[in-house]
Formats: sequence, structure tokens, C-alpha cells
Amino acid sequence: MVVRDLHRTEEPRLRGFFLRRLRNPNDAADATQETFLRFLEAPQKTIIDNPQAYLFQIAKSVASRSGARTVAESRLFLPAEDGFDQPLDAPSQERIVNGRQCLLLLAKAIEALPNRCQEVFILSRLHGMSNGEIAARLGISRNMVEKHIIKALIQCAKVRAELFKYIA
Repeated sequence: MVVRDLHRTEEPRLRGFFLRRLRNPNDAADATQETFLRFLEAPQKTIIDNPQAYLFQIAKSVASRSGARTVAESRLFLPAEDGFDQPLDAPSQERIVNGRQCLLLLAKAIEALPNRCQEVFILSRLHGMSNGEIAARLGISRNMVEKHIIKALIQCAKVRAELFKYIA
């Protein structure tokens, strides 16, 4: 079976598979793309008797890795404290000043990152681009995009933890 035919017939099933597991259309699209890339990277000498089964074995691995990454990223952020997760109709001057100071500290932390890491993080978090889009735009691997984002998130989490020490 030609890869193009496999992609045409199996891509919707794969996307549904990932959407059920990852619950995010952008993550499902990235995982689907990664699955087909891994399929294409199989050594040419490898004889694949059942391409669909092989493709879904790869998909299971990608889903497992994506799930583990999501859990790891969720641990980077502390739970909301002291009512910071509660919206206010009219924030006080003190809260406005604190917010601006926090934003400045986070901006400085992002500026301190290496250029490529900073660029990836901004494209991801401020421009809302998916990891696959960022990888294609910058000419780097999706795995490298993920490493840059994780590095930036860790730096932001450190700043946030420091801020909560002084606020509390």
C-alpha cells in the first residue's frame, strides 16, 4: 500500500483516535502528523505486512508519550492561591500594580531565555501556534519545539513560585 493511500484512508481514524485520548484538536493534529512521520522514518529494509496495524502501534506510542508530556507540563504550575483565580469587577490599585510587576518579571524571565527558546515560546503561547506549525516555520523538529516550550515553562514556573513567596 502506498503511503499516500494509507494517509487518505487512515488519517481520519487516527485523528479521531488522538482526539478521544488527547481531547484537543491541535494536539490531535500534531500527534497524527508525528505518527505519519514516524511511519515514513521506518527503515526501508523493514517489511511491513499490515501497514494499518503498524501505523496504529506507532499511534499508541505517540499517544502515550503525549499523555505523559501533558501530565509533566501540568505539574509545572502551582495551584491558584489567595483568590488569584477569582475574577474581580474592579481590581484595586494595589492589585493592578502587583499584576504589572508580575508581568514584568515574567517578561524578563522570557527575555533571559536563549533566542530560539524564546521565539518558540512566544509563537506557542502568544500567537497560539501548534507545535507542528512552529517546527515547520522554524525548520526544527517537533521534539525540539517541545523541549524549548518545557524549558520556558519551567523558567516561568520558577518565577511564579518566587512571586507567591512574597505575596503570601
